[in-house]
Amino acid sequence: MLWTVAGDIRALLMLPAALTMQVAHPAIGAGVDDHSVFRTDPWGRGERSLRSLQLWIYGGPAAVEEGRRLRTMHKRIQGTDAHGRRYHALTPAHYAWVHATGYPVYRHGLGLLARPLTDAQERRLYAEWLQVGRVLGIHDRDMPQTIEEFWPYYRRVLEEDLEATVVVRELIDPDAAVPAPDRGPLPLRLVLRMAWPWLRGPFQRVRSFLTIGLMPPDARAALGLAWTDAQERRLRRVARVVRLVVPVLPERLRYLPLAYRARRAARAGA
Repeated sequence: MLWTVAGDIRALLMLPAALTMQVAHPAIGAGVDDHSVFRTDPWGRGERSLRSLQLWIYGGPAAVEEGRRLRTMHKRIQGTDAHGRRYHALTPAHYAWVHATGYPVYRHGLGLLARPLTDAQERRLYAEWLQVGRVLGIHDRDMPQTIEEFWPYYRRVLEEDLEATVVVRELIDPDAAVPAPDRGPLPLRLVLRMAWPWLRGPFQRVRSFLTIGLMPPDARAALGLAWTDAQERRLRRVARVVRLVVPVLPERLRYLPLAYRARRAARAGA
């Protein structure tokens, strides 16, 4: 299932919700606040994060190497959170939460942007997501092993640990000062740089809307994020268009480049 959904361009719409849920944990939010370049290089960080995630699913042997690289990189990330508590990025509960957020976001996002999962599909997706956790070096003892174990764990983290951290507020701020995109072909970058003073506001409002809207409602409520009935109706109208348009796109446009190449190579070798 992950080979079908993780490289689909609709995953780009879901990713900010998962990232925001991750940094809502005070330890993870503090680590990002203290050590990340998300403010100074948001496009580069986003590109690297997306490539890393794609490698977990489509990388073959490179997936394990990427998991090792991430653990090595996170060894140095430690400090004190906003409550004065010491944190380390590789504390099992913290690292496992970063991984755990993917499952409820995929489940919720697919229900809106594709179709609701059946019970069997939910279980299969969770089993595959557990395998991703193993690729990342997370021990089975630190991850709920079944859906029945996952949901009580998930709700406990929502109730006891999450909050609207400084980083959460920045990620959903429609007025955040995001620099112009610096990735892609040079002509496109030049055009975007010139037009960014006019494009930044609409882009940020759409990003904030989709980040909050594609977050599972219980996570949204746990963070105290406002969401109106009118916003929900607007989101569902957008989702309806996405459901109609994306499935009819050619595979090379529907899938991100790394995923597209991996899927083609897998078919060629079958």
